[in-house]
Amino acid sequence: MTVKIVENQKELEDAFSVRKTVFIHEQNVPAEEEIDQYEDDSTHFVYYNDEVPTGAGRFRSVDGYGKVERICVLKEARKTGAGKAIMDVIEKFASINGLRKLKLNAQTHAIPFYSGLGYKIISEEFMDAGIPHKTMVKEL
Repeated sequence: MTVKIVENQKELEDAFSVRKTVFIHEQNVPAEEEIDQYEDDSTHFVYYNDEVPTGAGRFRSVDGYGKVERICVLKEARKTGAGKAIMDVIEKFASINGLRKLKLNAQTHAIPFYSGLGYKIISEEFMDAGIPHKTMVKEL
């Protein structure tokens, strides 16, 4: 099990494949909302289990925050530590790059997961792609 910072087209396609499975096929997010204008400005991460891509996420710097986005794990790999592994690598990446505050928009069902990693809710519930979310932050 490995989390990789995407370095080539194949790894990026692997990350997109996981994201499409989770967000587009499982959660019915429109494709044009899932793959968006921020892809080229983001650092992408992909989680491999025995060379099979099973998790993904992306990260970018926005207004002095590290913005954690598109964290997802295939259904069969949930509750295995894959999500935490992705978040650990992203947080380390943010720290190495001098970012001390992270922000994310959590789907409400995932709030317990992010709370367990030290994230705090700072917003009311809002809808994004038809799914309820709350904004959360963490200081590294």
